[in-house]
Amino acid sequence: MFGNGRRAALPEDARMHPGDVNLYLVGFMGTGKTTIGRAVAHRLGFAVLDSDHEIEKQQGKTIPQIFATAGEPAFRAMERAFVDEGHPATRTVIACGGGLVVQPGMLAKLKEKGVVICLHASLETILRRTQGNRNRPLLDVEDPMERIRALYAAREPIYNQSGTVILTDGRTMLDIVQHVLRAYRREAVEFARTAKTHGR
Repeated sequence: MFGNGRRAALPEDARMHPGDVNLYLVGFMGTGKTTIGRAVAHRLGFAVLDSDHEIEKQQGKTIPQIFATAGEPAFRAMERAFVDEGHPATRTVIACGGGLVVQPGMLAKLKEKGVVICLHASLETILRRTQGNRNRPLLDVEDPMERIRALYAAREPIYNQSGTVILTDGRTMLDIVQHVLRAYRREAVEFARTAKTHGR
């Protein structure tokens, strides 16, 4: 663990710097959060964490094993614990599992901790990118496309509230990374300004 991940009130001489603000990448599975997160973190000189991978390391089990033995509610509780106290409070890019941000109150928690950017892709692209991946228990069904449609319909309103939404279909990695970096740098300035104002 990295402490509780919360920032104490900042005195005037210890204000949050825009270049230290965490970046949280959210969005549906298969939209490129982990891949883009690594590239963005490299450009920023930040650490990079994937919430699913961190939970797997902590539990010593794969995501499908956690779903099978403990159930989805227990996994969602693990995600909440990761957000609350399982990652550094600064200079980190966090690729969030697809369902993490749709839990009640989680989007607000992420926005208190840093800049949130949502990656988006078409449902057809998501199906193509996730086919054959055995580490996605929610898609281990007879008709994955129908499950994708249903899950996305339920989650889309939250994704759309997350902040800047960036499409990853039909674009080069460089183009997506540059778009994410532009949005992050712009929003990090505002986050740091409000952090020092409200003592985040």
